[in-house]
Amino acid sequence: MNRRPEHLTAREEQILRCIRRWIEERGEGPSVRQLADDIGLSGTASVAYHLGNLEERGALVRDGRGWRTCRLVR
Repeated sequence: MNRRPEHLTAREEQILRCIRRWIEERGEGPSVRQLADDIGLSGTASVAYHLGNLEERGALVRDGRGWRTCRLVR
């Protein structure tokens, strides 16, 4: 169920800003590893968790299996 989030966490906002920047600069979204490196996390599991939450909450949509093809909704 997609629902529009009333409020995103600071980490979620940070992830969305990073994805937006990657898309603007490179024409595609970052991999989970690149995203983790960019926001200063040592592992990818936390990033994948946040990406799943953002997708579930309707803030982004995947156009395939991976996250590189995601689109920002808001």
